[in-house]
Amino acid sequence: MNTDYVHQAGPEKEWNESFYFNVYDAENDVCVVMRIGLKPNMDERSAFCFIMMPDGSVVGLKDQEAFGNGALYAKGLEFDIVEPEKRWRMTFNGHMARMTEQGPAPVPVSFVLGFEARNEVFDYRECVDAEGERISQQVASEHLEQFGRVTGSLMVGEEQFDISGLGERDHSWGVRDWNAPKMWIWLTAQFSERVAMNVTKLFTDEGEVSAGYFHINGKNLPLVKADVRTVLDPDGTPRSLAMSLVDKFGGKHKVTAEVIRLVTIPFPSRDGKSVSVMHETLAEYNFNGQKGYGIAEYLARKS
Repeated sequence: MNTDYVHQAGPEKEWNESFYFNVYDAENDVCVVMRIGLKPNMDERSAFCFIMMPDGSVVGLKDQEAFGNGALYAKGLEFDIVEPEKRWRMTFNGHMARMTEQGPAPVPVSFVLGFEARNEVFDYRECVDAEGERISQQVASEHLEQFGRVTGSLMVGEEQFDISGLGERDHSWGVRDWNAPKMWIWLTAQFSERVAMNVTKLFTDEGEVSAGYFHINGKNLPLVKADVRTVLDPDGTPRSLAMSLVDKFGGKHKVTAEVIRLVTIPFPSRDGKSVSVMHETLAEYNFNGQKGYGIAEYLARKS
């Protein structure tokens, strides 16, 4: 079944369709995270893209424009399906802001990157029951994950990189209110082209939900329980974490991680009364002596 298309929007004001990709190239020490979100009922197409550079600096953008024809394009960022559920093409050509002590400074950025899947698309319905689905309604009731290899070229100012690394893509649709959950934790790590994981912990006023998969021995193993213990800085920034995961078949997996780089992204509510802050961090993971890399994303409602 092909799931790689833009779905018919529901009637809800905050109905959203989201496409997200990340990649970490360990040899170049470059991490890229990017997302396009469609909210037709709000006449909105949004994008963010952040590049964590080898020198520790961050280059990025977060912006939106009118919905238009609903294409997967926003503010210079574009996603194209090459082969459904297997290959994608992500491009950007324009300017982003380099974060400096003196404030943001514009820098020309361009990239052409290709994503090639290494596992079958994983549907969160394989590990979330009816109650979990109900609790998730204000975040995105439909949620797919897939990991793969990302290759291509990246230019930031005068710096050019030939990119080759592992990463994750995420496709979700349904209502998306960034300020609805009290907190969510979204974790992804690739240890090799045969071993990877994804974990979500959603905390709402009505309860919490665990979901995700562990890919090993050529299979996606749905996760039914995820205990995540996180060490936070006083300001709430995640620094390290330890996970105990249980899959649908009774398998147990222990994973630890250390945050090595981060971007902080604010999401203020439309009425201006609250704000959620998302820490999009690059983390180094350890699973049974295997080292891996991926994103540890923490979103928390601040007010």
